[in-house]
Amino acid sequence: MMVDTGAEYTRIPEEELKRAAVTVRKKGVSFVMANGEKITRDVGYALIRCGQFETVDEVVFGRTGDLKLLGSRTLEGFGAVVDARRKKLIAAGPLPVA
Repeated sequence: MMVDTGAEYTRIPEEELKRAAVTVRKKGVSFVMANGEKITRDVGYALIRCGQFETVDEVVFGRTGDLKLLGSRTLEGFGAVVDARRKKLIAAGPLPVA
């Protein structure tokens, strides 16, 4: 899965989400792509795991032709950042509190 720190939401193919028993909770949510194109997709709630990281997040039901993306909200939930040199996720360190 590609990590896209410029994308807020994680997008996973609809078939994979349905196999994982993720259900649509929000229908027809509008999004703006990086190229300015406006699209509409359904959104659900999922438990997402990647290596040592785990979080609950809203996920976009991807359609045919959509990229599979791990977005910034999921990264924040993981408490992880991207290590570009090693091409992997690493712990971000202690979380700030107010």
